[in-house]
Amino acid sequence: MHPLLHVYITTPHLFLPLVTKILVFFLAFFLTPMAKLFHFLLLLFIQTISAQVAPTPAGPTNITQVLEKAGQFTTFIKLLKATQTADRLNSQLNNSNQGLTLFAPTDNAFSSLKAGTLNSINSQDQMQLVQFHILPTLYSISQFQTASNPLHTQAGNSDDGEYPLNVTTSGNQVNLTTGVVDTTVSNTIFSDNQLAVYQVDKVLLPMALFGSTAPAAAPAEAPAPTKPEKNVRAGAADSPSGSSDSSADASSAVSLKRKTVEVVTFVFAVIAVSCF
Repeated sequence: MHPLLHVYITTPHLFLPLVTKILVFFLAFFLTPMAKLFHFLLLLFIQTISAQVAPTPAGPTNITQVLEKAGQFTTFIKLLKATQTADRLNSQLNNSNQGLTLFAPTDNAFSSLKAGTLNSINSQDQMQLVQFHILPTLYSISQFQTASNPLHTQAGNSDDGEYPLNVTTSGNQVNLTTGVVDTTVSNTIFSDNQLAVYQVDKVLLPMALFGSTAPAAAPAEAPAPTKPEKNVRAGAADSPSGSSDSSADASSAVSLKRKTVEVVTFVFAVIAVSCF
């Protein structure tokens, strides 16, 4: 190939003004009006497709825009904004090379929570809840197969057991468990060399905020006092030996009294006989 032709093919914009002038001159002096029109339109088409338009640089990654584009994440977006986590994530993504993994619960996931669940925790705990859905490391689906449990989340160091998030895999299925909730990754919303966003159909509730504690054992109830039985012989039943002794003493007293009466009667009889 001729070097000049090669240069024209690789950099047509350098020769375009010259080619345009030649074609215009040719059209003006050698072609019929209809042919001129046809070739003019052809020239316009060549200029359009030959223009080297520089590609527009990709804008900075915005986590809320990613979720808004995917749809069905309105509640999670509100939490990201209310806790200012969205701004921090966007700054981290655009000012560092650190990768992130985000588990995004759907609106249906939040609707499935027991009424008042989110209102039962303060704003600081709501931030911890949102950060519990973020891993400070980029994980592809295949990389979960070799991940070590518990996963480290932005809510805290999972090594101390405060915010443990465990993962298991079965083929391409990724299962997550918090100790309170079990769910699976149902869809990949976004993935590049720095950010991965995965859809989950349940809100990841950490043990530290929503774990159920075993209730303390209730103290044993004291036995109800029994009513005393009404028994006319209760006194005799309570102290049988004492009753026997009392009966014996009473019998002795009665016998002594009778003898005394007999003696007194006899004496009076003797006195009366002596007088007469």
